[in-house]
Amino acid sequence: MKRRLLILSEIIAPYRIPVFNALARHVGIDLHVMFLAESDPALRDWLVYKDEIRFSYQVLPSWRKRFAGHNLLLNRGLRTALRKAAPHVILCGGYNYLASWLAIRWAGRNRIPFILWVESTEQDFRSRNWVIEFLKTKFLRRCGAFVVPGKSSFEYVKHYGAREEDIFTAPNAVDKELFGRRASVVRQDDRMHRQALQVPPRFFLFVGRLVREKGVFDLLEAYGRLTPELRAAVGVVLVGEGTARAELVRRASLIEPGQIQFTGFVQREQLATYYALAEVFVFPSHTDPWGLVVNEAMACGLPVISSDAAGCTADLVEDHENGRVVRRGDVAQLSSAMEELGQAPALRMRMGNHSQERILRYSPEACAEGIAGAALSLSVRDHA
Repeated sequence: MKRRLLILSEIIAPYRIPVFNALARHVGIDLHVMFLAESDPALRDWLVYKDEIRFSYQVLPSWRKRFAGHNLLLNRGLRTALRKAAPHVILCGGYNYLASWLAIRWAGRNRIPFILWVESTEQDFRSRNWVIEFLKTKFLRRCGAFVVPGKSSFEYVKHYGAREEDIFTAPNAVDKELFGRRASVVRQDDRMHRQALQVPPRFFLFVGRLVREKGVFDLLEAYGRLTPELRAAVGVVLVGEGTARAELVRRASLIEPGQIQFTGFVQREQLATYYALAEVFVFPSHTDPWGLVVNEAMACGLPVISSDAAGCTADLVEDHENGRVVRRGDVAQLSSAMEELGQAPALRMRMGNHSQERILRYSPEACAEGIAGAALSLSVRDHA
């Protein structure tokens, strides 16, 4: 008998659609997804790829307001929607919305197993306000099990008292086939695509929000420390938007020689082109629960320089194997890694090949299998 799994998720994120599609195909799962909102234009300019959705879903009526750095999202009709869905198990993608608290309360009253999907890590820059910590601990203790993407979040959940047998790993994934296939096509005529995008002949690539916590200022400073000969030959392309862009552009103008390009936000269809044309992907984030752009870069065959603060690093980046791991905020170490890879084409090729091999284990199907394992295990345990 299939178990009815209800997933409560914030928005229709493009990288979740392949995972939910794979989960909907699972022989033991009857899936329904409730989104608290269709999108969040203030933070993400993603397109909503509804034509790719192959699972049952609904979007709850919502009202969103931002104030003093906080994001307030309120929904109508959650209890009614939960009753109509009649789930055997609920998987909730966070604890920072009112809907999450209403859902866990409803699950408790109706004796429905409740699983929390946690991507936080100990290195996240999160508020240590005692009220928030108290509420977070209270929420976690009411959950029957946890789904995490990898090692860093596994340890984070253990820190809050969860038993190892209650933690299930569902490795974070993107549509690696889509990115790998498009990158391969682009490389068949790379000159045409370079001309179309007007990117440097050789470049380091960053993809993400242009905000200080992503380490983008470290990246520019590290680039400025490279030998003049390397800077004259290799540029930096930053894909994304953010509040730090104007200051980054100002600082970039002071680096000479150097080739630094800001593209603005780029949709998924064009991202693979930038990955395909780049030589090295650099992810110097100071805080990041995961960093799915690293998955994308690896699927396109790039070596990765990543900070040890990114949640994905412990799982995806093996130092000296498919890239380099640098300490958060260590500009000298970051620059040294960029110099090393920028000067060594054979090393870049070997590391890029290892990236493609390593990312094979991080597929939407593998993520779906981890989620299904948690749902089916908790369902069986609850009925034992």
